[in-house]
Amino acid sequence: MRVSNLQTFVLRWLSCLTALACLPIAVSSAQENGAVATTSNSLSQELQPFFQILSGAENKFSIAVSGTIPMDGKSQAVRLELTRYSEEAFELVFDHPDYAVQIRRQQAATAFALPKHSVVFVGSGAVDAHDHLSPLGVVERILSGGTSVREYMPLMTSGNALSTLRTLSLLIPFEKQGDTNTWMIADSVRLDATPKNGKPTLNVTEGGLDLTLTLGDVGESQEVESWPGYETRVLARDELERHLSRGVRRALEILLPSAELTNAAEHPRKVAHGELRYVDGQRLVLLQGTPEQIGQAHGELLQIESQRCIDSVLYAFGTVQTVVTGRWFRSELESAYARLKPHMPADHIVETRAMAASLGQDPAVIEALNVFPEMFHCSGFAVFDSATLDGKLYHGRVLDYMTTIGLQDCATTFVVSVEGKIPFANIGYAAFTGSVSGMNAQGVSLGEMGGRGEGAWDGVPMATLMRRAMEECSNLSEVQTLWANSPRTCEYYYVFADGKTNTAVGVAATPEEIQFVAPGESHSLLGEGIPDAIVLSAGERLETLRKRVQAEHGKIDADKAKWLMSRPVAMESNLHNVLFIPADGVFYVANASHKQPAAERPYVRYSLHELLQK
Repeated sequence: MRVSNLQTFVLRWLSCLTALACLPIAVSSAQENGAVATTSNSLSQELQPFFQILSGAENKFSIAVSGTIPMDGKSQAVRLELTRYSEEAFELVFDHPDYAVQIRRQQAATAFALPKHSVVFVGSGAVDAHDHLSPLGVVERILSGGTSVREYMPLMTSGNALSTLRTLSLLIPFEKQGDTNTWMIADSVRLDATPKNGKPTLNVTEGGLDLTLTLGDVGESQEVESWPGYETRVLARDELERHLSRGVRRALEILLPSAELTNAAEHPRKVAHGELRYVDGQRLVLLQGTPEQIGQAHGELLQIESQRCIDSVLYAFGTVQTVVTGRWFRSELESAYARLKPHMPADHIVETRAMAASLGQDPAVIEALNVFPEMFHCSGFAVFDSATLDGKLYHGRVLDYMTTIGLQDCATTFVVSVEGKIPFANIGYAAFTGSVSGMNAQGVSLGEMGGRGEGAWDGVPMATLMRRAMEECSNLSEVQTLWANSPRTCEYYYVFADGKTNTAVGVAATPEEIQFVAPGESHSLLGEGIPDAIVLSAGERLETLRKRVQAEHGKIDADKAKWLMSRPVAMESNLHNVLFIPADGVFYVANASHKQPAAERPYVRYSLHELLQK
C-alpha cells in the first residue's frame, strides 16, 4: 500500500467517524419534539459498545474490520482484526492482497510477523518507558500534538455515545433512512448500525469504500514464540516496540497533521556556535566552529525537528520498508553504514556524533539516519551565456522524494562555516549532516539525481561527496577531480556549476565509471545537446524540461528558471526546489507543505555572502 493511498484511506475513515458524530441531531431533536425517541435511543445503544472500547473501559474485546477500499483505480480487499486480552496483551492482524502484518504481544514478549515473507521478529524482556505497545494508555502515547486526531479524542473517548454525539451534532448534515438504523451522511456516506448475528456492527459505504466493523468474542491468546513455518529473527524488545509505536505516532502526524505542523510556531534562538532564524516561514540555521561545535549547535537548535526526522525515516518509513521487504530496515541501514564509514572523513563522523550527543540519541541512530540519502530521484539543469537573458548562470535543482514521509516538517536551510574550510549553504533537513543540494562561497553549486544500483555501498556516500565538494573545492575542475578520484556508490547523476567561469557540467557516475557531459553535448540518455545548457531528468519530465529550455532559450531569467522547475517537471513528491545564481552568491528555496509540492510553494531568496558577513 503506497502511503498516498493509505492517507486517502485514513482520511475517509476519519470522515466516517466525524459523520458518526452528526447522528445526535436526530437524538436531541427527536427527544425535544417527542418523536421517534425510541429509535434514537436504540441507535445510541448500538453505538455504545464501540464508545466503550474507544474510552478504554473494556479490558477485553475483539473488533474486526473487513471489506474493500479503492486504491490504484480498483477495489481492493482488506481485513483488520484487533483482540485485546488484558492491559498488557493483544493481537493485531492486517491482511491485504500484497501486504500482511501480525503483531502479537504479551507481558513478557512481542512478535512482529510478516506472513507474505514467512518471517517473524521476536523480542522479549523490558521495554522503553514511553515508546512501547502496552494497550493500557496507548491512545495518549500514540496521539501527539502533531496530529489533528488528538483534538477529537476527549469526545471520542468519553465512553458515552449519546453525550458525545450531541456535542458533535452540528458538523455534517445527515438524513435518517426511514425506520431503519441507516443514515446518509453529507449525501455521500451511508452508515448502517444494524446488529448482525446478535453482534454490534457498523457498515460504512462511500463510493468504492465498503467496510464493516464487528465486535466479536475474545478467544484464547497464542504464544508469542509460536510461529510454525516462519523464520524467527530475534530483536531487542525495546527496539521492536519503539520502532512500531514511534512509527505509528509519526504516521498519524503525517497523514492527519494538526496546526502544530501546518502552521508551526517560530522560535528563533541562539546558542554557542549557532543561530536559528526564520525567513518568510522557512527555517534558517547558521553554524560555525569546529566539527564538534557545529554538531552540538545543530542538535541544540533543532531538537524537535531532528526527532521528527528520525521518526519519519527510521520508524514510519522504516516500518513500511520492513513490511515490503521482510528485512528489518534499521539493520539494513546499519549494514550500509558499516561499509560506507571507512570512506567518510573523520571530521564528518565527529560532527555527527556530537550532534547525537546533543540530541540525547544513540550515535548509531544518527549514523543510520544519514545513510538514507543514498536513495534519491530528482531533476536539474544549468543554463548560461546564450541561453539566458543576462548571460548569467542559473542552476536549478528539483528534489523529488518522499513528501509522503513528512520530511517537509524537518526542512532547514543551513549556512555552515567549518574552521579551515570553505563556507557553504546546504539545503537540507534536521539531523542530516550530508548534502543533496548546495552552493559554497566560491560560487560552486551542486545537485544530484539518484539512479539504480542500491546496495553498491563500498565507497564514499553521495551526500558526503557533495558536502566535501562544497567544503574543499573552489572551482569546477576540482569538483570533477574529487569525483573521479573517489570510490563511489550506486548510480548517480549530477549537475555541477561554477559561477566564476559561468559554466556547468553534467555527470553520470557509477562505482565502476564516470562520464562528464559538456554543455551542448548530446547524450543517449539526455537527447540532443542544447547550446549553453545542461538538462538532467528522466522520462516525460526530461522531455518537458527540454522543451521548456528550448522554447525560452535566450530569455531565461530567475523567474523563468523557477518556472522550468514547475509541475510536471517536478513530481507530486517534490520535496524542495532550489535555484542557484552562483555568480551573485544568491539562491532561492521552495519547500513542500503537507498539501502542496515544493514547485507550488513560494520561493525565499537568500544571499550567502550577506549571511556570512553577519
